[in-house]
Amino acid sequence: MITWITQTVAVTLISIRTIPRRLSSSAVAMAGIAGVVIVFIAVLSIGEGFRAAMTGAGSPSRAIVMRAGADSEMVSGLTGNEADLIRQAPGVLLDHNRPVASAELFVIIDRNKRTTGTAANVPLRGIEPQALQVRDDVRITEGRMLQFGTNEAIVGRAALGQFAGMDLNSEIKSGQLTLKIVGVFDANGSAAESELWADAKLIQNVYRRGNSYQSVLVRLDSPAAFDEFKNALTTNPQLNVQVSRETDYYAAQSETMSVLIKGIGYTIAFLMGLGAIFGAILTMNTAVSARTREIATLRALGFNTASVLISVIGESMALAAIGGFAGGLLGFAVFNGYQTSTMNFQTFSQIAFAFRVTPGLLAQGLTYALIMGFVGGVIPAIRAARLPISSALREL
Repeated sequence: MITWITQTVAVTLISIRTIPRRLSSSAVAMAGIAGVVIVFIAVLSIGEGFRAAMTGAGSPSRAIVMRAGADSEMVSGLTGNEADLIRQAPGVLLDHNRPVASAELFVIIDRNKRTTGTAANVPLRGIEPQALQVRDDVRITEGRMLQFGTNEAIVGRAALGQFAGMDLNSEIKSGQLTLKIVGVFDANGSAAESELWADAKLIQNVYRRGNSYQSVLVRLDSPAAFDEFKNALTTNPQLNVQVSRETDYYAAQSETMSVLIKGIGYTIAFLMGLGAIFGAILTMNTAVSARTREIATLRALGFNTASVLISVIGESMALAAIGGFAGGLLGFAVFNGYQTSTMNFQTFSQIAFAFRVTPGLLAQGLTYALIMGFVGGVIPAIRAARLPISSALREL
C-alpha cells in the first residue's frame, strides 16, 4: 500500500513539473477554465449583491404590517384608523409615551438611469417624522433631513449614483409632484438606499390617496416582543392585517430574483464548462502523446496502471486549480463592489445594489474548476493507463 502511494505521488509530481514544457497548450486549458469561473462569479455575484441589499434592509427589532394577503407594499392598503390601531398595539417601543412607528406609502416615479439614459421605475416612499427613529441604522450623510409639511425629499446614496436628476439641491418633477432634494442618506448598503423619501401627507395629496397608507413600520421593545405584537394585531377584529419581521419580509422579497439569477448563472456556467472540459481533454491528450515514452518507461520499471491514471488526472486538476484561482482573483477584482440596479419583480421598481463576490462564491468557482479539471482529465488518463508498453517502448 505504501509503495503504491509513493509511486502515485512520485508520478503525479513528475506530471505537474513537466507542465512548463507544454506551456502553450496548458495555457489554453487554464484560460478556458478561468473564463468560465469569471463568468460564473460575475453572474452569481449579482444575486449575492441583490440578496445582501434586500436582507440588509431589515432588522429583527422592527416589524412591518400590511393588509392580509399582500405580498408587497405595492398591493397593500391600510386606512388611517387602522394605522392608529397598529401604533397602539402592545410591543411597540414608546419614546416619551409616543409610539416609534411610521405609517408609509410606496409609489413609483419615472426617472432615467445615469449611465444608459434608459427609463427606470424609482421607488418613492412617503414617511412620517418618526421614520428615522424607527430606522436607527439610517444616517444623513449630505445636506439635512427633510422638513415635514413641505415638498422636500431625501435620496438614498445608491439612488443618487444610479438615477439622473437626483443630485443634492436639485428639483424632481413627476406628474403633479414636485420635490426638492435636500439630503442624502446612507442605510448600510441596503435596499432602502434605492429609494426617495418624502412626507407621507404630501404623497397622499398628490396621488389622491386620502387618509390611507400601505404599510406601518414599527420599532419593537425588543426582538422578543414580536409575537406579542403580532398576536395583538391578528386577533383584533377591527383589523385584517399580516405582520412580518422586517428581516423576513425583505428575505421573501429577494427570493424570486435570487432564484432566477442563480438559475441563469448555473446554466451559463454549465454550458461554458462543457467547452472548458473539451479544452482540458485536448490539452491532456496532447500531454499524454508527448509523454508516451516516459509513461511506457515508468510502466516498464514497475509503476502500476492506477498511479499513471491518477497522475494524469492530477495534472489536469492542477491546471484547473491554477485557472480557477486566477479566474476567482480576476472576478473579485473586476466585479466586487460594482454598482448597478435591477428590477424587483415584487414591486416592479428598481433596486440599486453592488455586486458581491463572497468567499463562498469564490470557493464555488474553484470547486467548479476542479470538477472541470477532473472530468477533462479522465479520458486522457484512461488512454495513458492503457498504453501498450511494448508499442510505446519501440519509440525509444
